[in-house]
Amino acid sequence: MSLNDITYAGAMARWQPGARARLSEAALELYDERGFEQTMVADIAERAGVTARTFFRHYADKREVLFSGWSLLQGATASALKEASADATAMELVQLALDATAQLIGADQARARRRQAIIAATPELRERELIKYDALAHDLAQALHGHGIDPVDAALAAHTGLAIYRVAFDQWTTTGSTDHPDETSETSETSGTGALTDLIADATRRHQRLAEGNPTREHPGMTPPARRADSDQGRSS
Repeated sequence: MSLNDITYAGAMARWQPGARARLSEAALELYDERGFEQTMVADIAERAGVTARTFFRHYADKREVLFSGWSLLQGATASALKEASADATAMELVQLALDATAQLIGADQARARRRQAIIAATPELRERELIKYDALAHDLAQALHGHGIDPVDAALAAHTGLAIYRVAFDQWTTTGSTDHPDETSETSETSGTGALTDLIADATRRHQRLAEGNPTREHPGMTPPARRADSDQGRSS
């Protein structure tokens, strides 16, 4: 057997099915152990049992290991909106997109928590996440406009929807449930798609109450500081 044959055979041995999944898991392990900045592509490839060249067949850089699912997310939300009725309101369309997002992401809470902890600990990754969210909001706004929604309304609805999702997602990846669940919430799970969907629904209700001037209060009956000051001033005059 020639040297070329040996090299080829070795390369083929490393090109195993599931390389992408092994690379993803190896990256998460190393980011946990060493930190994102201290982990090199070569380290990830070695842990996964592949070459660095194989790594770059699957990911553009080591950041994209954590963000590669965003294209799937964009596809899922686009598909959900295509099936929407023609008379759906902007926020009804947004809700369809959020439900599709929960279905795609909500199946693996443990992994989502690991990933989010790594992002939270790394400024570069937090910035990257903001860029991804902004792109997702832009695409969602474009899709809403395609349904006949006014461009400004579409942008407002898209960014509102993403804000609702982020609040719910942060709760899901840190506590698994709402700290102060809405009295009408029927969350029956602490993890998984059902829990994320319930948290999105809870955040949506909270947003609606805020818009109506009726925010949830930690201590019912407490007067907001601004109003209390106004009342005190009125009594003293």
